[in-house]
Amino acid sequence: MRQRTIGRITVGAIGLGAMPLSIEGRPDERRAVATVHAALDAGVTLIDTADSYHWHAGERGHNELLLARALRSYGGDTSGVLVATKGGRGRPGDGSWTVTGTPEHLKRAAEDSARRLGVEAIGLYQLHKPDPAVPWAESVGALRELLDAGTIRAAGISNVTTAGIREAHAILGAGLVSVQNRYSPAVRTGEPELRLSERLGLAFLSWSPLGGISRSALDGPPGPAGTGTAFHRIAAERGVSPQRIALAWLLARSPVVVPVPGASRPASVQDSARAAETELTEAELARLEAVPGQGLSSDCRPPRLIGRPAGAAARGAGPRR
Repeated sequence: MRQRTIGRITVGAIGLGAMPLSIEGRPDERRAVATVHAALDAGVTLIDTADSYHWHAGERGHNELLLARALRSYGGDTSGVLVATKGGRGRPGDGSWTVTGTPEHLKRAAEDSARRLGVEAIGLYQLHKPDPAVPWAESVGALRELLDAGTIRAAGISNVTTAGIREAHAILGAGLVSVQNRYSPAVRTGEPELRLSERLGLAFLSWSPLGGISRSALDGPPGPAGTGTAFHRIAAERGVSPQRIALAWLLARSPVVVPVPGASRPASVQDSARAAETELTEAELARLEAVPGQGLSSDCRPPRLIGRPAGAAARGAGPRR
């Protein structure tokens, strides 16, 4: 599989979002483990999780524990696998999400995550979402303390603005290696954060990367989100899935992008992994510039298309996470 870099670590260009394996509508453990194993067989070496990826009350860490079991039972080498987990969110069990960004909570949550994952130090630990009740510098400061203590090897931030990225980078320096924001064919509002990440040398992990193509696991039963877009048309022309085209498009947006599509079946993750070897032509990329159902403003076009009229490029509400 094509490779990308997160800090000092090289990973496969397509990651696995493990959330669907533990939340509402999750598969049984046998299929969940088979999905993780299929990802590893396909060359996926980045697995995204969080302590809040669970369904019922009292299940905190369900996804982390599941991944630990799946990695232990895998017959191959897992030394190159980066498990990226997150802390700072909660799920009471009624379908809602909470945010807790106090330093005390984050430090305790990271220690608990390390224990569940069975590691001495977490490879990548990400602050899941800013807590409006806690100064951002205090929450990010907890990541600095975790780095200094050796509890985590690298830090990331998620669901953040450009201002939040700049402040975190000033506090963490080289310890900050990633930004994880929503970015997809249908949701491209994260373009400023993507370009800033690019300038700072940070990996940009796009969550819910199939928006506009497939529904997120939190949107209800899996299935297509729409048809008739340029992504679907190019997929039909190539004889591949529109999901594969969407992920290939994301990889083409920037060399720092690492999509983390969710999967709950081996076949899904295998198809996603093939996107890493799918090269889109310039003509195809131009056709994909318009947001499905919308136009695309010039500031949301990748650098090679900025300055070209949107029309010329065209010629050549979402999950809470």
